[in-house]
Amino acid sequence: MIRGTVFNIQKFSVNDGPGIRTTVFLKGCPLNCIWCHNPESKSSKPELMYDAKKCIGCSKCMEVCPSKCHSFTAGIHSVKRQNCAVCSKCAEVCPASALEMAGTLKTVSEVMEEVLKDKAFYENSGGGMTISGGEPMFQFEFTYELLKEAKINGLHTCIETCGFTKEEHYKKIIDLVDIFLFDYKETDSVKHKEFTGVDNNLILSNLKMLDSEGAKTILRCPIIPTLNDNEEHFDGIAQVANSLKNILEINIEPYHPLGSGKAQMLGKDYQLQDLTFPENETVEGWIKYISTKTKTPVKKA
Repeated sequence: MIRGTVFNIQKFSVNDGPGIRTTVFLKGCPLNCIWCHNPESKSSKPELMYDAKKCIGCSKCMEVCPSKCHSFTAGIHSVKRQNCAVCSKCAEVCPASALEMAGTLKTVSEVMEEVLKDKAFYENSGGGMTISGGEPMFQFEFTYELLKEAKINGLHTCIETCGFTKEEHYKKIIDLVDIFLFDYKETDSVKHKEFTGVDNNLILSNLKMLDSEGAKTILRCPIIPTLNDNEEHFDGIAQVANSLKNILEINIEPYHPLGSGKAQMLGKDYQLQDLTFPENETVEGWIKYISTKTKTPVKKA
């Protein structure tokens, strides 16, 4: 029985494809984007998250932890992550949800049971199931089985993908995906590697292949102030859109700093501590500029 590591099943999603959707978030990603807003998705393994603001100092975690990860000194809760065996016992007894597990092993049937609870909403709104991450193709066999089950149950399907996977993987699922929400992060290949850890050659090749096979795509473009908020990249977005026959729209995804807090809860560093939300006027300016370069609809995600 195939099981996948899921870190969230989000109901009533309205920004991950058409209509009302349930978005299934899978762990594991081959990229290392410095602006990642889901840092809990990078590792394919379950991880412990600790929110110091919620901790009430009850020390129940310390009492049950077999690896002695938790200690309290002068009311300060310390977590020795190097000792953590990710057994989840501390999260299970935490009354304030200060400790939580990011990632749970689930079967396809367990995920689909949750997804299908809202089938009536999908039918009335033109929605369905979206698989996101992380990178869904990182857990390819699980993603493939989820998509098959969704189609057996008559669901509209979307997959949000960074494009960095084997071409044959996309070819295997192409008939099971109604819309590919395809990330386009940076036009310049050297900068792409600087920002994400990989260049964009395979990504662009996969995008071109999907389009040639008739797959419908939405370009999802994260725009990060000081990094890729420039005309060269905006021109690149428009040029790629203009080269695609089956593109539906361009989604601009303005930077948000929510990943910073999550990284702190994971005990990890976050490189963009000083960045914050861009002004609405700034975002509208990005959209207006790109719209002058392409006939593809451009909107804020």
